[in-house]
Amino acid sequence: MNDEQIRQRLREFVSRFFRGHDLQDGEDIFATGYVNSMFAMQLVQFVEGEFGVTVESEDLDLDNFRSIDALSAFVGRKLGAPAA
Repeated sequence: MNDEQIRQRLREFVSRFFRGHDLQDGEDIFATGYVNSMFAMQLVQFVEGEFGVTVESEDLDLDNFRSIDALSAFVGRKLGAPAA
């Protein structure tokens, strides 16, 4: 799976929570005010289920989940692929 495929899947999931807001890949998801702590849990579950990776306790750093760019890089690292 390449970086663009990862990004597309992440965009599709995250966009469900941003109706009426065109979230940019570098935009801070948590600073927008559209999401809450329940979203964070759903996002971790989505990443694990969609990409077949395990999010370890040490991975639960907000910087790994802050934006589509950060998420894509995180998933790429977990999959062993270079981040774009």
